[in-house]
Amino acid sequence: MHDIFNENTIRLSCFLGVLMAMAAWERLAPRKKRVDSIQRRWVSNIGLAALDTLAVKIIFPLLPVSFSMFAASKGWGLFNLLEMPEFLEWVAAVVLLDFIIYGQHVMFHFVPALWRLHRVHHSDLDIDASTGIRFHPAEIIISMFIKLAAVGVFGFPAGAVLIFEMLLNATSLFNHANIFIPHALDGVLRRFIVTPDMHRVHHSVIVKESDMNFGFNLPWWDRICGTYQAQPAGGHDRMAIGLQEIRRPLSFAQLLMMPFAKR
Repeated sequence: MHDIFNENTIRLSCFLGVLMAMAAWERLAPRKKRVDSIQRRWVSNIGLAALDTLAVKIIFPLLPVSFSMFAASKGWGLFNLLEMPEFLEWVAAVVLLDFIIYGQHVMFHFVPALWRLHRVHHSDLDIDASTGIRFHPAEIIISMFIKLAAVGVFGFPAGAVLIFEMLLNATSLFNHANIFIPHALDGVLRRFIVTPDMHRVHHSVIVKESDMNFGFNLPWWDRICGTYQAQPAGGHDRMAIGLQEIRRPLSFAQLLMMPFAKR
């Protein structure tokens, strides 16, 4: 119980710290002019995040870090069968988990039933740090099953899983943030991490652009798999964010019902 409490405290502290830092950065140096009310969007997006957290707590008796400890105690998974230096094992686990999440993201775009869930994330008319937590609870539940399955199959070390979960949360807030980064610096950063300018392309109303740049943390998978686009065709200032078929703000209730509504 003490370990679980520490995990929750560490993750919540990291999440809130990055969220507040991104919110302050967005206010001081915004990248793109907003088209929707920030108050309305943040209420809905944070409301979804709170419901996601509650759903996961209710449904799953063990989360990835705790399940990793359980898997290790049973000797489950490839990493528990291999003799590897601990540092190399942790690095390999974080990189492999990141590739799995990249693949999951691609799947949520190209499997029609999953896309109906993921459209909630893409329906935001603006993109900022709060968009990084705008996910339908059903999508989060499916994602959790995928992560738990990966932990069980590969036997990732618990510490590496915790680091990855923290990185995923932090980078999702960062790469969705409406923050200005000089072009030259962005060019250097995106060699190692997905930057806001890189990920913003993925939120374009143009489908051939929104089907690019799937990475959340590491930028390499898009380049390797041929899903990388450096910039939006019309430029960041003129590009429209969201879905072509939904050009109006949606309430919290509408976001929850969106996957089940008729087109």
